[in-house]
Amino acid sequence: MTIKDLEPKELWSNFYSLTRCPRPSKHEGPVRDFLVKWAKENKIDCRVDKVGNIILSKPATKGMEDRCTTVLQAHMDMVPQARAGKVHDFEKDPIETKIVDDWVYACDTTLGADDGLGVAAIMGVFASKTAKHGPLEALITTDEETGMTGAFGLKPGELHGDYLLNLDSETEGELYVGCAGGIDATVTLPYATEKAPAGFVAYRLTLGGLKGGHSGMEINTGRANVNKLLFRHLRWVAECGLRLVSVNGGNMRNAIPRDAEAVIAFPKEHEECILAEFDKVAGWVKNELSSVEPDFFMKYEKIRMVQKVMTDADTQKIINFMMVAPNGVIRMSRDMEGLVETSLNLAIVKTNGKNFTLQSLLRSSVDTAKDALAERLVCLAELAGGSCKLSGAYSGWKPNMQSPLLASMKKTYKRLFKKEPAVVAIHAGLECGILGAKYPEMHMISFGPTLQSPHSPDERANIPSSKKFYDFLLAALEDIPVKK
Repeated sequence: MTIKDLEPKELWSNFYSLTRCPRPSKHEGPVRDFLVKWAKENKIDCRVDKVGNIILSKPATKGMEDRCTTVLQAHMDMVPQARAGKVHDFEKDPIETKIVDDWVYACDTTLGADDGLGVAAIMGVFASKTAKHGPLEALITTDEETGMTGAFGLKPGELHGDYLLNLDSETEGELYVGCAGGIDATVTLPYATEKAPAGFVAYRLTLGGLKGGHSGMEINTGRANVNKLLFRHLRWVAECGLRLVSVNGGNMRNAIPRDAEAVIAFPKEHEECILAEFDKVAGWVKNELSSVEPDFFMKYEKIRMVQKVMTDADTQKIINFMMVAPNGVIRMSRDMEGLVETSLNLAIVKTNGKNFTLQSLLRSSVDTAKDALAERLVCLAELAGGSCKLSGAYSGWKPNMQSPLLASMKKTYKRLFKKEPAVVAIHAGLECGILGAKYPEMHMISFGPTLQSPHSPDERANIPSSKKFYDFLLAALEDIPVKK
């Protein structure tokens, strides 16, 4: 069996088509062209706005012209992550899938169910000849994962809906009514290099095997940040003459980093001792993380001696900075049990011969707490002799528990499945926060099928929940209230 054989076929066949179409963030051209062509073939009104969003419209089915206009919303891009050793070009290669029990996986890459299943659902509704609904619009945004570029760039007045259904949540049976805001932080620490001292040897230190995952949804699971672990190893031998040469860890702001490496040099006379200390620290880490990161590994290999190394002072500065930089959950919500309020993901570390850079994503459902955490990072960077640039800030989405859309969808869910849906907020960033600022009168709900480990090669989509998600979408559209 392949995913094309799964039910409902209109959902999974559309998702299969999306897996054939490369769509990493900032490289959405092929999937945009595919969707425009699909709309034309299905005689669906389609336009592309100036930032690359796709906007669809479809008239109401007969007898439902008086219903509120509903916008279906999802994003076309996906997070490109592959397991170490997997050769995959996300700009050219299709995503290969497999079915294991009740789950759809990719083969050692991200699956792209985030948010491919949302886009597939929109395609199913808009191409359907039998679905019942009022007037419909759809907004399929570009570059959600690395900057929410499409949502930020959408012009007021492009949409005319009363309600918006965001199809980008990851637990079936939950209706999301709020989300965290975010801000990107880029720390730059300049450093100097010098000729490698005589009697030094060079090694490549590699850490990996971690689970990674979504820096919003899974920041509270106890999963390790490989960049923090890398510098923990380095700090333990920092006073033995260690010099940094280069560092490279992580590759996406919104993914918990899984793999990192550093090229280092140190006096040959300390070689045996330093390697033994690396083994010791790795043993500690394995013991500490055995239940959550069972596949963690650390390895080192001797390499040809390098010509230049970082100065001793700058090596210590960068190691110390990474040791004290905050990471992970900063505070839990005081208002909603189990919800992370504020967090920080130390996502990407790199050197280029002149500067060490750290790229992070900060999230919070409280804007002032987010801003305070950002300033904390700015102060740390300045104390270390560097700078921190803040960009891409967006506010959270404040819950509206009195929304008529929420009341309608709760009633529909209970009718279909004989139980109440959970009404929750999410620590991840959703485009609802940005879109709500542009369309303050529009009522919004976010929901979706059950996904696990998005933004990592372990990403998987639950098959039974995907059917419930699609059935609920169709029923919710049929039950949309009459416009007053």
